[in-house]
Amino acid sequence: MFVELMPLLAGRTVLITVAKVDDKTLRVNVIPHGKADDNPALSTPLTYTGSPEELDAELGKHLAGYVQTHQQTASTLAEAKATMEAAAKAAQEEAKRKAEEHKKATHKPSATAMPASSTPAEPVPASASTGTLGLFPTTTPEPEATQSKGGLAL
Repeated sequence: MFVELMPLLAGRTVLITVAKVDDKTLRVNVIPHGKADDNPALSTPLTYTGSPEELDAELGKHLAGYVQTHQQTASTLAEAKATMEAAAKAAQEEAKRKAEEHKKATHKPSATAMPASSTPAEPVPASASTGTLGLFPTTTPEPEATQSKGGLAL
């Protein structure tokens, strides 16, 4: 039984209690106590109830399985913590890089901020720039030219 407990004892204390339930039954509790910063999942106790003969025969196997599960949980939690820390660090570096790029972009003069190939804000009509009339002239015809003497349009 104590051989199976050795990996669990690395870095923590284990409390074992044995209580008599009735004349033929005992209850054994194995309670690991970790460090203050340990995850509560690593302090889950093992309780096994049975006759003294059953405890002698099977407690070692159950304890070995419990210790293995405990070690896997600790390993998984450590990997998850390392992954989250790496992701947080990468996100911080990305945010810092974007902030620096934004800072550089806002400090550039306005002449260099707008590319030379951009179009002006208000396009100049072709008829105004060349002096020729386009499809739709900008001047309106005089009203007398479109009306006949009777006031009706032809």
